[in-house]
Amino acid sequence: MELDRTDFEILAALQKDGRISNKVLAHKANLAPSSCHERVKKLLAEGVVRGFHADLDPAQLGIGLQALVTVKLSTSSTSLFQALKHDVVTMDEYVALYLVSGANDLLIHVAVRDANHLRDFVLERIASRDDVQHCETLLIFEADRSNALPLYRDDD
Repeated sequence: MELDRTDFEILAALQKDGRISNKVLAHKANLAPSSCHERVKKLLAEGVVRGFHADLDPAQLGIGLQALVTVKLSTSSTSLFQALKHDVVTMDEYVALYLVSGANDLLIHVAVRDANHLRDFVLERIASRDDVQHCETLLIFEADRSNALPLYRDDD
C-alpha cells in the first residue's frame, strides 16, 4: 500500500491516542469525517494498523517482576526456533519473543509474579528443553518504552 502524507498524519495521531474520535482525527488530518473513516478502514484492511491496545499496569495485575531470557539453541535452525516459538507464545508469562543475532538465538520477554515464579519458569519450561543449550536471565529493574514506531516517509 502506498502511504501519502495524510496517511502518515492519521498514523501519527493514532499512535499517540488509539481512542481518538474519528471527528477529531479527521480535523487533525484536514479531512471530512467520512473520508477519514474510509482511510482508517483501509489502513486496517491492509494491515498497516494491526490493532488498538490497552496499556495495562503490571503491578495492578500482580506482576512483580519482568525479565529477558536469552536462549542459545542446541542447533541454530529454523525448525528449532519455530518449535520453541510455538510453545513459548502460548505460555502465560510470555510478553514478546525475538529471533536475534549474536551469541544467543532468542530473547524472550516474560512477566511473572515474583522471583520464585521466574525461577520455575526458566528451569522447568525453558532450560529443561532438549533444544536449549544455554539460557541466561536478565532482570528488568525499570522499563520506559514507547509503542510508537518512527514514521519514515519517502520524502524525508
